[in-house]
Order: sequence, then structure tokens, then C-alpha cells
Amino acid sequence: MSKMNHVGTRTLETDRLTLRRFLPGDAHAMYENWAGDPDVTKYLTWPTHDSIDVTAMVLADWIVHYEQTDFYQWAIVLKDIGIPVGSIGVVNHNDRVGKMEIGYCIGKQWWRRGITSEALGAVLRFLLDEVGADRVEACHDSRNPYSGAVMEKCGMRFEGIHRQAGINNCGKCDMCWHAILAEDML
Repeated sequence: MSKMNHVGTRTLETDRLTLRRFLPGDAHAMYENWAGDPDVTKYLTWPTHDSIDVTAMVLADWIVHYEQTDFYQWAIVLKDIGIPVGSIGVVNHNDRVGKMEIGYCIGKQWWRRGITSEALGAVLRFLLDEVGADRVEACHDSRNPYSGAVMEKCGMRFEGIHRQAGINNCGKCDMCWHAILAEDML
């Protein structure tokens, strides 16, 4: 049985990004930059926020969960503008096998700039090196290959397609799974 060392959501830094805990004051940026945009949430499993009040409620829930050492949810903050442009977090984990599943999204203004890959790379290193996960996995709708490209750029290997295994804002979908093992990082 795997033994993970849960340490909670810690601030991570990269060249361009600060990955940090969300704050109540982030509601406006989150709503405007991604959560209220149906183009961003098209392939996601949670509905587009129809008001900033929904976003504020989600943030309030996450902030309460930061007290738990096995809760990981980061705001992706561009250092040059100082506001959140997306989010990345652990959406599921199984401590018995040392497995964590990650999900992310970023505002379309920042698509295709390597920001999501930079954030994912930092989170993967943190989860594998500091938390001690043996496996980190992620999936995406087969109609959203850009998300898979982000995963592969960060060293996650494509493992296969689960046909009609997911549901998101487009309905039932085929899910493409990618993963990286701790031993892949050696």
C-alpha cells in the first residue's frame, strides 16, 4: 500500500506563474476570466457559472476545504498581471494506490501560451516529489485534443480512450486518459 504525505495546497512558483490558494476576492477574476465563459467550460464537468454569486459560493467552499491536508486547489496567477487566469487542482485521489487525478482550466485569452503546461508541470512535480503520489492521471473529452497536448507536453503518457465513459457540458463523451508515474520522473 502506498503512503502519501498530504501537505495541502502550498504556494508553487514558476518563471511566469504563482500557483496559490484562492481568496474570497478572486471571485470577480474567476467569473470573468473562465468560470462564466461557456467557451472555457464547454468540455468541463461543471456548469458555466451564471453569476458571480455562484463563483463566490464555489470559492467559499474551496477556502473551507483548505483546512484539509488532502485538498489541493490552486489559482493560476500570472505574475505580470497579478490576477487568477485559471485553476488547477486534484479532483480525486486514492491513497491506497497512491493515485491522484488532476483537472484544470484557463481563460481563453491565455490559451496556447504554455501557461497551462507550466502550471501542470509544477503541480505534477509537487504531487510526485513532495506529496509522494505514485501516479497522477488526467482525462479529457476526445473532442478537446488541446487538453491532451498539455498533458503530453508535461510527460504524461496517453493510456487509452474509455468510450462513452464521461459526461460534460456537451453531453456523453469518450474520455482520453493520460498518466505519469513517479518512476517516469527519475
